[in-house]
This record gives sequence, structure tokens and C-alpha cells, in this order.
Amino acid sequence: MSFNIGLSGLYAANKQLDVTGNNIANVATAGFKSSRAEFEDVYSATRLGSGSKVIGNGVRLANVSQQFTQGDINNTGNVLDMGINGSGFFTLSNNGSISYTRAGTFKVDKDGYITNTDYTSRLQGYGVDSNGKIINGVLTDLKIDTSNLAPKSTSLVTSTINLNSTAPVIDDTAAAGKFDPSNTATYTKSFSTPIYDSQGNQHTMDQYMVKTGSNTWKVYTLVDGRNPDATGSDPKVTAPVASTMSFDATGKLTQVSTPNPAGGAPIISSDLILKGWVPGTVTNGTWTANGAAANPAGITISMAKTTQFNADTARSIPTQDGYATGQITNLTIDGTGTLFANFSNNQNKAIGQVALASFTNEQGLQAVGGTSWKETFASGIPGYDAPETGTLGSIQSNSLEESNVNLTNELVDLIKGQSNYQANAKTISTQSTIMQTIIQMT
Repeated sequence: MSFNIGLSGLYAANKQLDVTGNNIANVATAGFKSSRAEFEDVYSATRLGSGSKVIGNGVRLANVSQQFTQGDINNTGNVLDMGINGSGFFTLSNNGSISYTRAGTFKVDKDGYITNTDYTSRLQGYGVDSNGKIINGVLTDLKIDTSNLAPKSTSLVTSTINLNSTAPVIDDTAAAGKFDPSNTATYTKSFSTPIYDSQGNQHTMDQYMVKTGSNTWKVYTLVDGRNPDATGSDPKVTAPVASTMSFDATGKLTQVSTPNPAGGAPIISSDLILKGWVPGTVTNGTWTANGAAANPAGITISMAKTTQFNADTARSIPTQDGYATGQITNLTIDGTGTLFANFSNNQNKAIGQVALASFTNEQGLQAVGGTSWKETFASGIPGYDAPETGTLGSIQSNSLEESNVNLTNELVDLIKGQSNYQANAKTISTQSTIMQTIIQMT
């Protein structure tokens, strides 16, 4: 019996050394989770149970469990390197065969798909619709779209403007005061804003502010130097049309009155609407369309934040929602795993989102090599969601999760395993000596 007990101890000690050696070997493996050998004693028993004086039959390996504790997150500088800070697993698909990993060393294959290091499995996540909105709930192969961003014609211009209440009044009814963009004496201040047509061509929208009374100002809006309502062959026949801004005694804007191009009562609002603008150029008094189109709904110029205070006439940096076509320049990934393509026109667009998987029993996952695991009956089915949702961790781009192996502890376990092996070998040696003594007595 003692031989079998010693042999079981040798086997157990050998397995302990194997597990410890495997941990040490993978101390530099990204996303690796250390393992622990778990043992249990062995007793013989009958149907009525074991007696009170039964000697055990040794030891056996009960389980090799992996420790899914967090590893250190270290910066790598590679945008597609992703570490999970918290719980969850990346999901990989190899022609429909699903595996899970914590190793975020991803690459891009020849077709633009995000894959693991050996290009065999594709990273799973959520796609986007044509407007860049994430389509949650449906996993797909994540792909980096390198196509150009289509241009967008301007539909809204916003800014904050203050008009100096002490500026001199200009009599625009007199011949000398009649508005002329080439004569600075006929307006108080001018502002320029770039706008875009449907083909991404940039145009210049100029606004000329003219103080005509103590609490009234006129604003003339020209695009490319011409009245935006002049869509005929000769835009010079249409004189610039002014909108009138009215302020109360406290310097706050009360209304903007714009003549109605269709006739009738003026349009009262806090916005200016340019509806007649057609992109084109004027050469020697002749206007020629350039083949592009303006926003069909017109351009809204928000004047709601305009004030008239005793301060310099000035404007904050304007914002407008149009842009030219753009080429992708780089990729960024935020904490929620959303992939953003950044373009040369200073725009960005979501092109996908990484999905994380979670399990009720992580210990039930089956390790399959390549720092990956497979779902089993013991692990339960996976739940998928976006990072930073519920208990799922966040994504750290340009970083990798290192192995969670504690090298100091493993070296101590190595010494303990060696001692266990030697001690069990000694029990066999001692039993052999006893057997020799008994044989010599016969």
C-alpha cells in the first residue's frame, strides 16, 4: 500500500511542478492567466462508509483551475493593441468557430478585417449603419473602412456675436451710406465663414453688420461676393438684401426681420435662412454654376446669441456642419470599444464597436491554446455587450494586458514542489528498505 501512496504523491508533485513550470514559461505571454493545481486525498470506502481507522490511499489531482485575476495594463503605442481593464473576453471567429481571449494583440489582414496575431480568427463586434450609428445586438466581423468620407453641404452656421452699442450710426438711406462691400465706410464690421456645397467645394460667406439706429442693426449676407438669392445669369441685377436685427434696452436680441423672397410679410425669426444660393462663380459680371448644389433646405444662420453691449464688435469662432471630402488619417478606440476613423477634413466617424463576452462561470471555460478559451457546459452560455456596460471592463487602446503570473510566488511554489517530490520519493525508498529487511528475515 505504501508504494501506491508514494507513487500518487510523486504523480501529484510532478503535476504541481508542471503547472508551476507552465506559469513561469508564460510569464511574458500577453493575456495569459496563471493556473493552480488543486489536489484531494483518496480514501477507500464501502457502501456503509469508511471506518474510523482507515488509512488513506494517497492523493490525486482534483483540478487545474485558472486564475482570472487582472493583469497589468502596459502601453505599447500600437492602436490595435487592446487591453481589457476589468472583466470580459474578446470574441474571435474562425469561419464560425468561436473562441474567447484576453490577449488583445490584433492586426489587420489584407481585406481590412481585424484579426488575431496569426490572421486566422476575426475580432467580433457591432457594425454601424450609414449614419455611423452603432447597431447593437448583432455580432459581425470588425473591419476598418478606409474609404473617403463623402462631403456634406452646410445647413447650419452658429456663432456668438456682440455688436458695440456705442458704434456710430450709418445712414444707409443717403447715397454716401448706401451699402457697398468694397467701401468700409458703409458698414461697421464684417465676418467671414467658410461653407461647403454638395461636392465639398469651399465657399466664403461674408456677413456685413451695419448700425442703423440706437437699437437696430442691418446684416447683409453675401456668398462668394454675391447676393445668395441671385440665381439668374446675371447676379448683379439683384441688390444685396438686408435683414434687420432689433434689440431691447438691455442689449438682448428681440427679433430678426428678413424680407420674404416670395413677397408678402417679412420673415420674423432669430435665424437667417439662405434658400436661393446656388454654387457658382462670377467672372466679368457673368455667373456660372459649378455643377454642385447647396443644401436643399437652405442654410440656417443662427443669430440667437447676438447681443448689443458696450464692448468691441466681435464674434466667437463660428461652427458650421458642412465639410469637404476627407481621407482617413488614423484610427482611435475609446473606453467603450468604439472604433473611430479620423479624416483629413477634421471629421471623425464611428466604424464599429468591440463586443465583450462574459460567463457565469469563467472557471468552466476550456483552454484551447493560443491564449484562448472555448465555451463549455460548465461555463454557461456567453453574454455579449459593449465595454463599460454593467460589470464589463473598459478597453484601453495602445495597451496590452500582461500575464497575471506572480513570478516570485511561482519560484517559491517551484521549491515547494521539488521538496514534495523528494519527500514522496523518500517514502518509496523507505518502504523499499523495509521490504528488503523482511525478505532478509525469511
